[in-house]
Amino acid sequence: MRLRPASLLGAAGTVVTGALVAGFLTAPAAGATESVPGGAAEAHGARVAAAKAAKTGIKWQDCPASWGLEKPIECGYVTVPVDYSKPDGRTIKIAVDRARSTGTAAERQGSLIYNPGGPGGSGMRFPKRVTTKSPLWAKTAKAYDYIGFDPRGVGHSAPISCIDPQKFVAAPKADPVPSDEADKRAQRKLARAYADGCAERSGDLLPYLTTANTARDIDVVRAALGEKKTNYLGVSYGTYLGAVYGTLFPDHVRRMVLDSIVNPARDNIWYQANLEQDVAFEGRFKDWEAWVAQHDAVFHLGDTQAKVQQGWEKIRATAKKNPIGGVVGPAELVNYFQSAAYYDSSWVPVADAWSKYVAGDSKPLISAAGPNPADTAGNITAENSNAVYTAVECADAKWPTSWRKWDRDNTRIHKKAPFMTWANAWMNLPCATWGAPQGTPVEVATHKGLPQTLLVQSTRDAATPYAGAVEMHKRFKGSRLITEKDAGSHGVTGLVNPCINSRVDAYLVDGRTDSQDVTCAPHATPEPPKAAAKS
Repeated sequence: MRLRPASLLGAAGTVVTGALVAGFLTAPAAGATESVPGGAAEAHGARVAAAKAAKTGIKWQDCPASWGLEKPIECGYVTVPVDYSKPDGRTIKIAVDRARSTGTAAERQGSLIYNPGGPGGSGMRFPKRVTTKSPLWAKTAKAYDYIGFDPRGVGHSAPISCIDPQKFVAAPKADPVPSDEADKRAQRKLARAYADGCAERSGDLLPYLTTANTARDIDVVRAALGEKKTNYLGVSYGTYLGAVYGTLFPDHVRRMVLDSIVNPARDNIWYQANLEQDVAFEGRFKDWEAWVAQHDAVFHLGDTQAKVQQGWEKIRATAKKNPIGGVVGPAELVNYFQSAAYYDSSWVPVADAWSKYVAGDSKPLISAAGPNPADTAGNITAENSNAVYTAVECADAKWPTSWRKWDRDNTRIHKKAPFMTWANAWMNLPCATWGAPQGTPVEVATHKGLPQTLLVQSTRDAATPYAGAVEMHKRFKGSRLITEKDAGSHGVTGLVNPCINSRVDAYLVDGRTDSQDVTCAPHATPEPPKAAAKS
């Protein structure tokens, strides 16, 4: 799942934040759609839409200059029905792009479709891994055309909105941790207003912004690419999307890699998933604090994890009393600092900005954590991504409507995991008053035709706790699980770890896996540059 906003509470109700021929088209395996309301009709609609796409194909051309996707990347659109139970009804266009495989015709094995997570993330930059000649992806780039796409509602694919993007970045926001009942009432009011804004600005699409429909869109893209079976790489939320695709279209999967895995159990989607995430974030934030303490000679933020935590509480209290630079309050701090709990690549920059603030230079922290109202394009993208995140999670499953339950659960978890709990609660609270239908999650399971899948997971991942990989492993029979032990960066396949990289290549390029599950040592821990040291 993606970086989450820190709080809903802000000016004007602002929300801010923290991968051939028509004859091959076959029905999903028996029982594959039983768990989806209206599944039979939607399965038929998916077949109809895929047949049309197979005939039409994709008109590839140079990407629009404003998309930032230079040659040789090509762009196009695939038409899909808004409602798969009505395949001849209203349609939208899904933006796709590709970089052709770098190998010979004999080496090419088809297309590799990617989703980076979210919900709300764009995969359109994926082909850049080919054009920038990323060494981690050189072998698979010889075998596959890299295919990116904007999921429905995202970016260039019928984008939705829930609030004016400029209001979206207004700052500073209130402390996400409520001081009293009045704070909670204010947050509840803003959450309801945000849900209402989604209905007002994007209500015609909200009922159809589900993971199952995005999975069906992927199958239509597969058909438009002219391929009988697809290869898929999904990260974070993209693993859940891939799991749903593999459940609904098992015989259309050739190879599938799921990296940093969402627990696909029905009762985990999505309310429980967020509660479990809060606990995992607390653990990973402490991992980072311990690392900062180990490098106290560089950062001077405390030589024990406990002292670094005291420093965190101090800067938080200071920002609550007087926002740093007038724009960075506790919500902005949580939003920025949580990146260190997501990605090891953020460990050094976050610690460095904090260290400089303590030393008297607040500019790096303000620049990194504060809003940028002048970044119009970036703010539109951020608001759209947040809107899709909310819309998909609210539409996928029924959420509790009782505030008493939300209050009880988050109060309990906050006591042991204060870093993210309330910020996460306010982020998701619009789902309690969502104005569009809320469905039943797909029962993720192995059906006839699903090939062996490859699962990759670190043990201390905060956004997608390790238990999710274990659950997916049980549900996708015959899958192979690679565990990165004692590591916690989100998105393992993008990191340098030969134990993992070589196995991902072997699977995607040669179809080979180990005879049993594998545990790998962690990738290299970040090291602060000497330039960051203070005299």
